[in-house]
Amino acid sequence: MLMQTLSKARAQLQPPPNADAVGADTPLFANQVEKTYNNGTQALSRVKLAVQRGEFVSLLGPSGCGKSTLLKMFAGLEQPTAGHVRWWGKDAPGSDRRAASAGRSLAMVFQEATLMPWAKVQDNVRLPLDLAGVPKAQSQAKVQAALEQVGLGAFGEVYPRELSGGMQMRASIARALATEPNLLLMDEPFGALDEFTRNKLDSDLRQLWAERDLTVVFVTHSIFEAVYLSSRVVVMGARPGRVMADVAIDGPLVRDEAYRTSPAFIAQCAYLSQLLAKANGEPA
Repeated sequence: MLMQTLSKARAQLQPPPNADAVGADTPLFANQVEKTYNNGTQALSRVKLAVQRGEFVSLLGPSGCGKSTLLKMFAGLEQPTAGHVRWWGKDAPGSDRRAASAGRSLAMVFQEATLMPWAKVQDNVRLPLDLAGVPKAQSQAKVQAALEQVGLGAFGEVYPRELSGGMQMRASIARALATEPNLLLMDEPFGALDEFTRNKLDSDLRQLWAERDLTVVFVTHSIFEAVYLSSRVVVMGARPGRVMADVAIDGPLVRDEAYRTSPAFIAQCAYLSQLLAKANGEPA
């Protein structure tokens, strides 16, 4: 029965967007990107990947396959040693008010919440707005709106130490949302959380993605998380990191707990598990 469902899931998978079909409305395009560090370690090899507006793309693979390195390139924090990255057809990511008003700005959420322990939650969330020179009178509404969106509307006056790990990560997401980005980059933000909290945050993130019309690139080790969240999953192989498969996820727009136990979900997880094993030279 599982194999029949798996075959059906494969048949229903749509081809990923053409990596050559890029233009000014394409938020991200990596063209034959490579990264070699000074010690000679090659982290990435000839990565070609386009992320179209409104997609939720997960980068899936084991430790050492270059997922985080690629995401840092997408954030403009790392430079490739070969190839290039384009943001909305340009050579640099949008970071000023003009880019934001044109619908071309990005924000990044890291593995750790990285909150300032001496500052209240609302001040942590306001930080990128302060750095951008937004007056406090204008930024306060954005901060409160971001806190409300992640379920922390009543916690702006508390300190990070008074929050659970999951709530701290919500605050980190709120900090990214406060800048009203169009492109959200997330480097395995829920990996250190317990399964219940992680599942809840996955559901909340999926809802935010739909409500905010975001484009999201999400790094994860979890096949289950990738299938639940994504419209596409990019499977990466290690040593050096490279794209081994690009799979469209055939799932409903609204996903709930019932979806996690559905035949389609199980079949797509099984299919990605096979691809991941093959990509890393393991028996399927």
